Amino acid sequence: MKKNMGAVDRIIRTVAAAAVAILIIAGVLKGAAAIILGILAAIFLLTSFISFCPLYLSFKISTRKKGEQAAD
Repeated sequence: MKKNMGAVDRIIRTVAAAAVAILIIAGVLKGAAAIILGILAAIFLLTSFISFCPLYLSFKISTRKKGEQAAD
């Protein structure tokens, strides 16, 4: 599996996942919204840790810079 996520993309996904987690823990998000956004946050974390997004692959998108691609 070829990496297709750049550093900035990974940071944004991690911050978004952390924000959702904080909102769920604080009780701001409840019910179905908490479940759906919690699952989305988990997917964001997983994809940022492995630097691979299946949706990017299907659309042939890569957010990696040319220098990052050489470091594979």
